[in-house]
Amino acid sequence: MIRITVTSVLVNDQDRALDFYTGMLGFTPALDIPLGAYRWLTVVSPGEPDGVQLLLEPNVHPAAQAFQRALHADGIPATTFAVEDVHAEYERLREAGVEFRGEPAPAGTTIAATLDDTCGNLIGIHQLVG
Repeated sequence: MIRITVTSVLVNDQDRALDFYTGMLGFTPALDIPLGAYRWLTVVSPGEPDGVQLLLEPNVHPAAQAFQRALHADGIPATTFAVEDVHAEYERLREAGVEFRGEPAPAGTTIAATLDDTCGNLIGIHQLVG
């Protein structure tokens, strides 16, 4: 059996990313291992401390930087997180100062919204609908 234990999002500043993903989005720090100039820095969902870890990975490679800029410029989220109530999360995050690319809107079998993580990425939040 193969399973996902870690996935990553490229970030241009690990400290700012940790502050945003924990302070604004509500994730919990998991691992913080020094690796020279950077860190193996992960967060997890607070309700699933043994679940999939999100690696806040430095985008130091030129190809990674170009990829991140292209996704952002084209309005494509680097990743998407599920929420129970996208409208409530949108309001909570907007009131906390998070910038969105518009209000939640239907997208297939979801209602979705896209936010800026302040670290070079657009991030989607979505709620499955019947």
